[in-house]
Amino acid sequence: MKIETNRYEVASLPQTDEAVRIIRQAESKLAELTGDEITLIAYAHAEGGERHDA
Repeated sequence: MKIETNRYEVASLPQTDEAVRIIRQAESKLAELTGDEITLIAYAHAEGGERHDA
């Protein structure tokens, strides 16, 4: 899958053990639910990118 957008960029997360622990825990739980390996990617709204709020 290829996703191209200027609306979002990879999020800058705090470099803490807690942030990594939360992401890994969520990946693990989703993998249990789906039966597939899951990788989460965090995106943040990009400065200057188009924004369409609902």
